[in-house]
Order: sequence, then C-alpha cells, then structure tokens
Amino acid sequence: MDKRFRDPLLIETLVKDINEYSSSLKIMEVCGSHTMSIGRWGIRKMIPKSIQLVSGPGCPVCVTPASLIDQLLEIDNITLAIFGDLMRVPGKNGSLEQARARGKDIRIVYSPLDALEIAREKETIFVGIGFETTIPGIAHSIIKAQQLKLSNFSVYPAGKLIPPALEFLLSQKDTILEGFILPGHVSVIIGEEAYDFLVKKFAIGGVITGFEPLDILISIKKLLDQKQKKQPLIDNEYKRVVSHKGNESAKKAIYRVFQPETSLWRGLGEIPDSGLGIKPEFSQFDARLKYSFPELENNEHPGCRCSDVLKGVISPPECKLFKKVCTPKNPLGSCMVSSEGSCAAYYKYEG
Repeated sequence: MDKRFRDPLLIETLVKDINEYSSSLKIMEVCGSHTMSIGRWGIRKMIPKSIQLVSGPGCPVCVTPASLIDQLLEIDNITLAIFGDLMRVPGKNGSLEQARARGKDIRIVYSPLDALEIAREKETIFVGIGFETTIPGIAHSIIKAQQLKLSNFSVYPAGKLIPPALEFLLSQKDTILEGFILPGHVSVIIGEEAYDFLVKKFAIGGVITGFEPLDILISIKKLLDQKQKKQPLIDNEYKRVVSHKGNESAKKAIYRVFQPETSLWRGLGEIPDSGLGIKPEFSQFDARLKYSFPELENNEHPGCRCSDVLKGVISPPECKLFKKVCTPKNPLGSCMVSSEGSCAAYYKYEG
C-alpha cells in the first residue's frame, strides 16, 4: 500500500475540486473491487449527488448462472475444485457449501494448479470462473495437464471477457452511461487498447483506475474534465501497473488454450464472444464434453432485479428484496452472493 493514495489532505483537496464542477455525470465502475472500495471509503458521501456512481457486471461469481451450481451438484464420484466465493451461490437444490456439508467432495483451491495436485489422486473438475485476471492461470493449468498426460483433470470453462460485456451494455436501450471507471486488475492483462471501442463506437470515455480512495477520486475528476471538454478518451490513471498493450505473455497463454464463444451472463443473457471455450486440441480437458453438461440457463429468483443493478439502471436499495429478504446470509440474487457483488457492498457499507 502506498500511503500517498490515502493522504487525507490530498483527498480533501481533490474532493473540493470535484465539488466545483457544475456537471452531472453518471459513471459505471465495472470492477467489483472498485465497488467495495467506493463503499469502504465512503466515496459517494464525498462527491456531489449530481455525480452518480453505479455498479457494473464486474464480479465473476455474480454473472455466473445459478444453473451451473445445479449441474455441478448432479455430478457424483468426482472431486470439484473451486474458488471459495463460489461456495455459497444458491442453486435450485442448495449451494455447494451445503452439498459439502452433506459429504460431497468439494475443495476450495487458491490456484488452478492446486487442482492439478488433487487430480493426481482423484478424478477432478476445476470450475474455471473468472475474468481476464484469472484466465491465464487456468490456461496454464490445462497446458500443464497436457504435458503431464493427466487424464484425471478437466476444467469447466466459465471464464468471461469484460470488453464484450461493456459493448453489450452500451447497446441496450435502457443503459444510460457517461463514463467508466475501468478495472485495474483486468487491465493489467488486456491493457489500455482493449477499451478503444468505447470512444470510437460509443463516444464514451473511461479511466483505468487503482483501488485506493485517491485513485478513484482522480478518475472521477478526469471523467468530469472529459465531459466538460467534450473529449471522451481512455485515460490510464493506473500506469504504475497497467501498460498500453497489457501482458502479452498472459494473453498468448489465454488464446493458446481458449477461443471466444457466446456466453450466458447471469442477469444479462447471452453475449456474443464474451466467453472462452476450450480449443479442440485441448478438448480432453473440457469438462463440458467429458461429462456431457447441458447448456446453462438463467433462472433468476422472482422479484430479483439484479439484471437492472448490473446494467446500472437501478441501485441495490431500489430492489424490493434488498435487505428485507435478500441478505448476505440469505442471498437470493447474484449481486448479493459474492463479497464483491454490488448488493453485498451496499449492504455492508451503505445499507
């Protein structure tokens, strides 16, 4: 942590600068970590009410269809290796956490490579959810499994890509946005250039941003400047870790193993070329083929407005289920399931 990005005097000065603007502005922060930082640091309380911050589909657990949980629960005599934040996602017949309590072999791993070690002893499926940040590691695990000729290992490919999701959102009639706080971690991999379409196709700017309070406030000011000058652009506030082209080695690993495909996003529907399927040359490690998984489907809880939250149409408190029947202990919608979900963030910091 660089303490300069939490300096109270710098923050106070920047907040004063932001409050001098007369423009209204609707900004979407795409990343779930940004949503948590905005809540944690009370950013909404610092800035004028005319500047609206809305949360986007930047939480991988939140946009994974619950029907995946139902399908995983039907698999018998196979170890499931998952990231921990998938455990509590409710399906029709309960969660993976509940299934593990009943005796199902479900292991929390911190890296896909951990799943390879499990597969040396038992038939194992790694559930590969995540965005561009985690996908290179999943690709590497498949390459490693091929090198080891490890027949006990397979991956359910549930990775998703951020740029196609943003393009989809901006193509919806009910989406009204004027700028983006773009994800820091994802941008480390894909770089600045991946967002050029925002300006060229939609005339909307964005700022790639870190996660400290000063990072976020600087980005808000930059977006206000863009609106005032009527000059949308992709600005990189996070140059200390994000380059123009991103991590070429990581991108090479991704597209060695995966190829773009249409993907179902919970709350949003099918988005072309927003998912990554395993290429034919690695098909022996594709759990969807190996175990004949059916197509995923969206089956949201009645009354849940998570899709509207993910599109920035409403804020979490505007959903009638929020905090009344939908809570972190009893999550009914996808945005309340993960600690990085927008509803969970509002509940914890602003509820």
